[in-house]
Amino acid sequence: MNDIVLEARHISKTFHEHINVPVLNDISFTVSKGEFVALMGKSGCGKSTLLYILSTMDTDYEGTLLVEGEVMTGKRSSRLAEVRNEKIGFVFQFHYLLNEFSVLKNVMLPGLKLNRRTEKQIESDALKWLNILGIENLSKKKPNLLSGGEKQRVAIARALINDPLIIMGDEPTGNLDRKNSQTVFEVFKELSDQFHQTLFIVTHDLEFAAHTNRMIEMEDGKIVRQ
Repeated sequence: MNDIVLEARHISKTFHEHINVPVLNDISFTVSKGEFVALMGKSGCGKSTLLYILSTMDTDYEGTLLVEGEVMTGKRSSRLAEVRNEKIGFVFQFHYLLNEFSVLKNVMLPGLKLNRRTEKQIESDALKWLNILGIENLSKKKPNLLSGGEKQRVAIARALINDPLIIMGDEPTGNLDRKNSQTVFEVFKELSDQFHQTLFIVTHDLEFAAHTNRMIEMEDGKIVRQ
């Protein structure tokens, strides 16, 4: 189907330390265009490990991963990097903003790296997203002067700059208080409802997950509900 943007087929992973430790066991699901999906589960159940496979950053697994119908498994690292830059926006628990640059420049950086538009166009798009997210007044500030919630909204704007197929989040509210967590959730909800942005968010926050379109629940490396 054309509207499937992400598909995992029978993905398994084992950590090879002194002994083999299975981490993921036969994971299969799809994410369709415009869905707001939460991946839930207790710490240590394999959520983040799965996310790094789905984002093409971890290639050491069994099974098959497809992004927009293209098989990622076995692809050259250069092609995987292209897919990450073009099609996947990332929002992490820690914002990873660069304090030597302004908010505006931080948002622009992935667009400048992709190099598909002029700097002026990228700046215009960055200001558009800062405006939509209600933080255009922060554009000239350095990230170290922002609150935690403001930093995370900047990180979301940065994730949107290349018009990604899907945004992947790894505990994006895990470092925030309740009020800022709610603000960040409302940003994601607006992106889903108004812009039909596909979102796949790893979280252990049940309240966050309960208000998404769909919840996938993991336990001991397996999907127990989806």
